[in-house]
Amino acid sequence: MSLNAHLETLKKKHRDMSEAIEQAQRAPGVDGLEVAAMKKKKMRLKEEINRLSD
Repeated sequence: MSLNAHLETLKKKHRDMSEAIEQAQRAPGVDGLEVAAMKKKKMRLKEEINRLSD
């Protein structure tokens, strides 16, 4: 997989994670720890995107 293809895959995962977090925050009864874990995963994706983009 080329670097550009890998970056695009990471960016798509990041967008998907953003949507999942928004849905989870709107849903009643969603565990706050689960949302926090999702946010950490999203942050790691963003950090990897930034690292590979430099």
